Amino acid sequence: MTVFTEEHPALESYWRAVILFGRNVATYKFALAKSLLELSPQANTFIPLDDLAIPFASHIAEHLKLNDKQITSSSSKFIEACRQWNDGQIEKDEMVQTAVRYGFNNVLDAFHIVNQDEIAVRFFESEKRGKSKGIVVTDNLFQLQQTTQAQNFSHEVESRWRLVETAWSMNIAPSLMEVQYDESRGEFFIHSNDKLRRTNITSARGALNGYQKGKCFYCFDDIHIHSEHEMLADVDHFFPHTLQGSVQTNLDGVWNLVLACKRCNRGESGKFARIPELKLLERLHKRNSFFINSHHPLRETLINQTGKTEQDRIAFLKSMDQIAINLLIHRWQPTLEFTPVF
Repeated sequence: MTVFTEEHPALESYWRAVILFGRNVATYKFALAKSLLELSPQANTFIPLDDLAIPFASHIAEHLKLNDKQITSSSSKFIEACRQWNDGQIEKDEMVQTAVRYGFNNVLDAFHIVNQDEIAVRFFESEKRGKSKGIVVTDNLFQLQQTTQAQNFSHEVESRWRLVETAWSMNIAPSLMEVQYDESRGEFFIHSNDKLRRTNITSARGALNGYQKGKCFYCFDDIHIHSEHEMLADVDHFFPHTLQGSVQTNLDGVWNLVLACKRCNRGESGKFARIPELKLLERLHKRNSFFINSHHPLRETLINQTGKTEQDRIAFLKSMDQIAINLLIHRWQPTLEFTPVF
């Protein structure tokens, strides 16, 4: 396991490790994850692949409309069937049959693999009953759906999916990938090779939340990323954006963006344009390391923005902190802090 998981990981941590750190050679993992989250079975429920194939293939088909590149291999009978379904060339039943025959060949076995090892908990088990192949949902998935973070998971999967497929579809070398932030829209975007076209990738909240485990960066209170939730997180600049005219570094970079509860960001004793305490700077380095330990494009974006080695990245943050405190003077820390989770 990676540094992302604590000594005694919660179910949320295992789930997020799969989504954020699992290997990506196709986007099937994301389609399966979204399908699992949509299920509402009791534990030990058997779900035939014929039933699972409907949401699974539907998610792939929808994403093919956004980005045709959903695998790193040159061809796939399952992907081609989803394309044909989108184009009205085949009926739903034929698409489902193709998904059952080809779509699940690897993803069921690979889903729980993170960094070449299987995680300690499983959210489903593969099983065959009679002539029907399928999965048996474990109590872990049922419990995951009951957590306070349940509403966030689908958004996080979607954001991760959009990041991966965008990198593949644009055929940009990871070292040249530069994800940027549009504060007015709350979205990450990237420019094409000719620098003239812009591709909006995903919600910044969805992309950042999993790496903070659904907690406020500063106080570790629960946050949410659903746009209508009363605890909707703010996207905050760790080093205040008011410094932008005084520093050459892009403060809208992923490295400087965190999710914060409204109390910490703009409450009565909120941060506003003050500089976080040094322990919070260390936390920022740790959070950024979570990105570095995951796969592109955010990994490469962080390296491009902060340095190739850990020593470089630490020196970068120390330098930024020295400049910031000399200009803005005041330090800040939250008045209330819950149990740390990273």
